[in-house]
Amino acid sequence: MIHKNTPLKDVLELAAPCRCDSCNHGCKYGSGSLAGDDAKNIAKFLGISEEELKKGFLEEIELFNKKLLRPKLIREKNKHYGKCVFYDDEKGCTIHDIKPLECKTSTGCRDYGEDLSVWFMVNHAVDANDAESLRQYAQYIKSGGKVIPGAELKDIVPDGERLRKILSYEIL
Repeated sequence: MIHKNTPLKDVLELAAPCRCDSCNHGCKYGSGSLAGDDAKNIAKFLGISEEELKKGFLEEIELFNKKLLRPKLIREKNKHYGKCVFYDDEKGCTIHDIKPLECKTSTGCRDYGEDLSVWFMVNHAVDANDAESLRQYAQYIKSGGKVIPGAELKDIVPDGERLRKILSYEIL
């Protein structure tokens, strides 16, 4: 069972690299966020500087009030989604061996694929020290978003009074 505190090495074992149609599907409509040393590793793989990578291949997004980087999307006119800049229709992911952590944890062909995606989200986007991040996560849960064990609001903010104040905007 995947929970919030599942170690990264265990998550990566569960998310063994796959190039099936289910796993490649998301690459045609978006891209995964970077975490840790992803930018350094991708830049090295491409033979460019991190700055060149950021300027030419990455874009900033915001998730749960946190700024993250992800590969740029190649969008068709008037569409908010698009193909990952590193996705090739013939070859698939051109940086597969060193792709971003969110991509590594997004496995569409396994029963626990959604749990891995939620694991990435709660460990790399939700910030327990940012009240707005927690309020946005609360809305995600309230609207039916999946929660894995250890990632309930009460687990992230064990102090019930502090959590109440955050959710009622008494703590900004």
